[in-house]
Amino acid sequence: MADRLLYEGKAKQVFETDDPSLVLVYFKDDATAFNGEKKGRIDSKGRLNNAMSSLFFELLAKEGVPTHFVRAVDERTMLVKKLSIIPLEVVVRNVVAGSLARRLGWPEGKALAKPVLELYYKDDGLGDPLINRSHVDALGAATPGELDELSGLGLKVNGILSAYLLERKVRLVDFKLEFGRADGRIWLGDEISPDTCRFWDADTGERLDKDRFRRDMGGVEEAYQEMYRRLRG
Repeated sequence: MADRLLYEGKAKQVFETDDPSLVLVYFKDDATAFNGEKKGRIDSKGRLNNAMSSLFFELLAKEGVPTHFVRAVDERTMLVKKLSIIPLEVVVRNVVAGSLARRLGWPEGKALAKPVLELYYKDDGLGDPLINRSHVDALGAATPGELDELSGLGLKVNGILSAYLLERKVRLVDFKLEFGRADGRIWLGDEISPDTCRFWDADTGERLDKDRFRRDMGGVEEAYQEMYRRLRG
């Protein structure tokens, strides 16, 4: 691993490499929820999230989605393209859960007639607020053309992953994506894992994601292990 730490977040560390266009991402076992108000540790989370994210990025790349992923380096580290991160979170929802249930007063588990795409402003100090296209324009976070591309990529990722996961008896409830710029184009970055997605067993509705940590449901590591087992077939 390179020596110089460039950035440390809640779940990952980013290190420089000898190539200025590439960085190393190290996945930690630390777990947080509610904007860092709840903190803990999930054994093996870093290893499992690195493996699952690698698998998802490889799948998406084969389907034409540009991602920052280059290759897995070891069990907890991946080599990725260095991006200038766009300060937006693109959230796609297929089923009512979490904050959407609270905002609309709908029961969790209600299927949506079509995917709902939401935008959040990445700012920990503000609690990553929900925003709209006009806010994005006012913030200068992305151009209208870039926002169209982000929305299109979010829905494309949803279609690919929903079908892939359903074959493995997993319902993709919702998920968060982050994007960045490099080489004059937009790339999918961050990670795709039970930390950033809601995965429910397609038959029983059992939660196989970080909601088990958020809601003190127990069996968190077992849920991550089960998701990885299903992805590996």
